[in-house]
Amino acid sequence: MADDRENRDGVSRRHALECMLWAGTGVLWTVSGGVPKSLNLLGRAEAATPSSFTFLQISDSHVGFDKAANPNALATLQEAIGKVKALPQKPAFMLHTGDITHLATPAQFDDAAKVIGTSGLDVHYVPGEHDILDDQPGKSFMERYGKNAKGSGWYSFDQNGVHFIGLVNVMNLQAGGLGMLGAEQLAWMADDVKALSASTPIVVFAHIPLWTIYKEWGWGTDDAEQALALLKRFGSVTVLNGHIHQLMQKVEGKVTFHTARSTAFPQPAPGTAPAPLPLVVPAEKLRTVLGIRNVVYTQGKELLAITDQPLAAG
Repeated sequence: MADDRENRDGVSRRHALECMLWAGTGVLWTVSGGVPKSLNLLGRAEAATPSSFTFLQISDSHVGFDKAANPNALATLQEAIGKVKALPQKPAFMLHTGDITHLATPAQFDDAAKVIGTSGLDVHYVPGEHDILDDQPGKSFMERYGKNAKGSGWYSFDQNGVHFIGLVNVMNLQAGGLGMLGAEQLAWMADDVKALSASTPIVVFAHIPLWTIYKEWGWGTDDAEQALALLKRFGSVTVLNGHIHQLMQKVEGKVTFHTARSTAFPQPAPGTAPAPLPLVVPAEKLRTVLGIRNVVYTQGKELLAITDQPLAAG
């Protein structure tokens, strides 16, 4: 059938839709040496052991969006943060993988900060393409979240032996075009990881996926292979992205890739619509396709457990 033919990026439509089957409820993954194994379907976050820590990922909150796909994106962000605050164990921090706002206005950034701030967590941000729509692209984002970052907002930090790398792949983005990291950021990344032991677990987070999901929609990063080549010597690499507003995962050698749900609205599965526009679903189904991600890392065991939790059960 035509839908089963692989596109020129090596991703078949059937495979993409099969990946989407994970989106219905929480999924727990353990990752050893970069290879994930599905353990269970969960409705809540798995608690960490005393020798571990947890962190969260949220993405694509699109504060300011008010169209048919979700008339009040700020309200669903509030619900998502409510889920965060209700977790049985307080996470060490939270990652936001971009599109905090819909149009990068000061009021939208302010509203997002007020809601996310109620979580009581340290939050590490990378920008999405919607966060750099101001007159000087990225200026508002950098003033708020990039004071200690390099370039247009990239940086790294360490937590309990895990090295986290926040990348920016949305600058100079053309309509429908792939994301781009650029030579300056890649050079910084090479320098950032060169002194690390190969046994150091690596977590990379960025807005646009670092594997090409659907080139025709710009769902990929043009120079991602150069970035991933810098991480080949590491035994455990996890890549967390947003942008496509749905759950997909891929394993490539010792690297696992995970995209996240939005807290605002879903988008269509790859190639199933004319364009990757906000997807309107019945109001009673909206919260089943929005959600948050909880991650547990156990030190010394190279274990990473990922639980994707919708705002409401399906």
